[in-house]
Amino acid sequence: MNLTFTITQSELSDLLLNISPIRPVFIWGAPGIGKSALVQKFADDVGMPCVSLLGSQLAPEDIIGIPQIKGDTSEFMPPKMIARKDPYVLFLDELNACSQEVQKAFYSLIHEKRIGEYHLPKGSVVIGAGNRSQDGAIVKTMSSALINRMFHVQLVADSQQWLNWAYENELHPWVIDYITQRPDHLFSEPPKTEEPYSTPRSWHMLSDALKEYGAGEKDIPERILKILAYGSVSSSHAGMFLAFVKQLGNKNLLSQIIKGDARWPSAPEERDILYFVSQSFRAKLLMELPEDKQKMDKNTQFLTHRAKALIKDLSHINLELAQMIVSSDEGKVLPEWFMIEIVRDLPRLIKNDR
Repeated sequence: MNLTFTITQSELSDLLLNISPIRPVFIWGAPGIGKSALVQKFADDVGMPCVSLLGSQLAPEDIIGIPQIKGDTSEFMPPKMIARKDPYVLFLDELNACSQEVQKAFYSLIHEKRIGEYHLPKGSVVIGAGNRSQDGAIVKTMSSALINRMFHVQLVADSQQWLNWAYENELHPWVIDYITQRPDHLFSEPPKTEEPYSTPRSWHMLSDALKEYGAGEKDIPERILKILAYGSVSSSHAGMFLAFVKQLGNKNLLSQIIKGDARWPSAPEERDILYFVSQSFRAKLLMELPEDKQKMDKNTQFLTHRAKALIKDLSHINLELAQMIVSSDEGKVLPEWFMIEIVRDLPRLIKNDR
């Protein structure tokens, strides 16, 4: 499912506080984006325990229970995990990965907070979550009846909110500093092949691994560092992260280059650093240059002036990287007015790029 509007982590927290007490909420989002963690945080914030059920591992009897004879009749006895006396948050994770029979078992639980004759304690909250079909995860078509029983939102990763969380939870400073410089690398769409890719969860995993190895306090062999990075996040991001770590002694290199206090790295052994700084420069231009040239302030005017000179200088060192800065990779393009000036002043880049 792709909804017209998306929602960030902080917006989701606020929405859960307001909507979930009266209507079940279903959270759509890519694997590793933080759905489960946000539901757990919501439960902690409202002071209720969180009971998680994994849809992909459930059978109908895990929901409706088993029949028990009482006198001349029988009744279904709901599972102990669900049948509680005090209100709680019931989190139905991977709800759209369960079979149609299990989905049917959820109907009354989601719509009426009831299983047979058992009703969830007053004040209990039901929240569902699942991956999208395009994510390559195990998903099944959710019945229209089940969809219509819930309020739907689509969660997206917000780099600044994630960084705030990362600071609070003391993630490894290399990871925090890297995402600060490359917020566009926090999340990448799941690849079609079986390989690691970047999500808030995978960067958290890399942080944990770096902490276990004592990175920053002692040197980690380069081979081990490569294994940790390439085993956690997208290969392109892993390579950039390694280049970032290599140049930590001069973490402000890009700012110094823009100010004119330093030059592009040009030595053969600095190629990976040059690649990282070039990519960071492109990301900075994409983020800071306005679509409307008339909306530039003094800072962006200076950045525009320096950008054209720096791209020209870079083309003499590595034409391919200079072309990369002004390319339209991944559908991300620099403002049209800036590209017109590049065509006018540096036609060689555009002609060779086509």
